[in-house]
Amino acid sequence: MLSRTLEGKIAVITGGSRGTFPWPFPAMNPSLISPKGIGSAIARNLASRGCSLVLNYSSPKSSEQCISLAKELEEKHAIRCIGVQADMGSISGPADLIQTAKAQRLPGSPFRIDIIINNAGVVNNTKIEDTDPEDFDWMYRTNVRGPLLLVKAAIPYLPQDRSGRIVNVSSISSTEGFEEQSIYGGTKAALEAMTRTWSRELAERCTVNAVNPGPVMTDMWTSMPLSHRAGLKPWVSHTPLAAVRPGLDNADLVADADTVGGRPAYSHEVAGIVSMLCSEESSLCTGQVICANGGMRMAI
Repeated sequence: MLSRTLEGKIAVITGGSRGTFPWPFPAMNPSLISPKGIGSAIARNLASRGCSLVLNYSSPKSSEQCISLAKELEEKHAIRCIGVQADMGSISGPADLIQTAKAQRLPGSPFRIDIIINNAGVVNNTKIEDTDPEDFDWMYRTNVRGPLLLVKAAIPYLPQDRSGRIVNVSSISSTEGFEEQSIYGGTKAALEAMTRTWSRELAERCTVNAVNPGPVMTDMWTSMPLSHRAGLKPWVSHTPLAAVRPGLDNADLVADADTVGGRPAYSHEVAGIVSMLCSEESSLCTGQVICANGGMRMAI
């Protein structure tokens, strides 16, 4: 069992029952579906350390999944965990999330938000000639404006002693120039820029950092056609920690390794890095983009 180093703290996790998802959503390969997105993996990690949680989800279709996860974490870790539906891509959604959380009977008085995980995100891969304004607006609303408005709404409730933590879930796409990700990569670069700005503006309240996952075995990865995953081989094959370990790694990932160049990260691996940034021991780290990609960013 992990040490309960976050006992008594409250974390808000957007996309807390899943993680980033593709749109339009393609057909999945049932044999490869992973039950955990990055958001739920972060929730499980923080809960195991004694942190009470506010799990945000945007669609009514995710309600049952979020409620089930919240109940599981409450029973397993003796914490408070609530699910709140709010659209991070809307103008009012971020503030609604904070006010709904405030109205709940969460530990501590007065109400305080110790940790914010900006994890919710959307992506639609398109070539330049196929890009349209609707895609641009949709991704920037959720991936950039959403985190900004959420932090704005949370400022009155952040700690006053530098003990707060904000972790933004970015992507390797912000730096690696993947084809068809003009918009998505741009949103993640913007999120990293805001990370640096917030680290200065909020220095007396909290640290602010980002993590930049590469491929992660979530529903987003497993829904991607194998031919698309193969397009990442030049990056994956040069990533130090992407080499598969037969007998230890997921059998489907081992089978795909020759085509893909290695394995993606597991969501719990990314969650571990996020959790590290939420710890008291990370108090001198702020304004940084931390590797959560097995060395892919360093490798190319």
